[in-house]
Amino acid sequence: MMIAVTGAAGFIGFHVARRLLENGADVIGVDNLNDYYDPSLKEARLDLLRKYPKFQFRRLDVVDREGMQRLFADDKPRRMIHLAAQAGVRHSIDHPHDYTSSNIEGFLNVLEGCRHYGVEHLVYASSSSVYGANMRQPFSEHDNVDHPVSLYAATKKANELMAHVYAHLYRVPVTGLRFFTVYGPWGRPDMALFKFTRGILAGEPIPVFNNGDMIRDFTYIDDVVEGVVRVLDEIPRPHPEREGLKDPATSDAPYRIYNIGNNEPVRLMDCIAVLERELGMKAKLDLLPMQPGDVPSTMADVKDLSDAVGFRPHTPIEIGIARFVEWYRAFYRVGAGAAAE
Repeated sequence: MMIAVTGAAGFIGFHVARRLLENGADVIGVDNLNDYYDPSLKEARLDLLRKYPKFQFRRLDVVDREGMQRLFADDKPRRMIHLAAQAGVRHSIDHPHDYTSSNIEGFLNVLEGCRHYGVEHLVYASSSSVYGANMRQPFSEHDNVDHPVSLYAATKKANELMAHVYAHLYRVPVTGLRFFTVYGPWGRPDMALFKFTRGILAGEPIPVFNNGDMIRDFTYIDDVVEGVVRVLDEIPRPHPEREGLKDPATSDAPYRIYNIGNNEPVRLMDCIAVLERELGMKAKLDLLPMQPGDVPSTMADVKDLSDAVGFRPHTPIEIGIARFVEWYRAFYRVGAGAAAE
């Protein structure tokens, strides 16, 4: 089976592609290797993927309409996992056009390719950010998500709406996955755990927003990958017409949405305490007000995911952070008690 993975040099895309290759699938990795963060980290991920004989790489931006058409026409993927996007809530405050280009135009090119070339299942990345100002927790796929608080979140909600249109009009089977604060080895340098680790090791103050009064449903990367791979084999079917229009999580089209979160939210200060223990160093805290576009708390309801594929994330933050620190020290050659370069 030929599976295309966009964003294959990215954090989640790399791990998903590697799992598929380990399972024996043929994988085409797609990535533009942009400089949103250090491209050498992306190249290092790709170097590992290139060791698998069933891996092929296409340096391609999903916004490139003609290039994406060629990808579908020449490589003919049977299934597609679309993880390429301009990420980052805070980056979207100052660079809005990056998000409409990559997340909207790029996703349209993916949908068009799936429509015209008979892809049997498209699985794509949404985000817990779509819940925005929702007050009720845990966040459920059956709740409306009409109050995003960042442009990034708005583009992800737009992706869900676009996916439903293609499922409805063209019967393209699509599944959206709302990821909750994914972390782990090979993570993104712009994310909190990575920045905290680098700052603590360098003896620099780390930025802690909302004065540390934050709660996040930290979800370990291996759990996310397990969910993605299982969902890929769970091709959505339409609900009966009347039943399919009851709430946002159901449809009379072959369309589904799932949360992928640990369902055990952790206070940010507790996360920092675990990181301090693993690093053997105390953090210097720079307590700051809430960032625009951010929310104080997230928690995922994962019942639908569990019911559909028999899996729910479960890795405790203590184990996940220990594995991340072990990877970070090895990759950046930072010994115990030594400062990062």
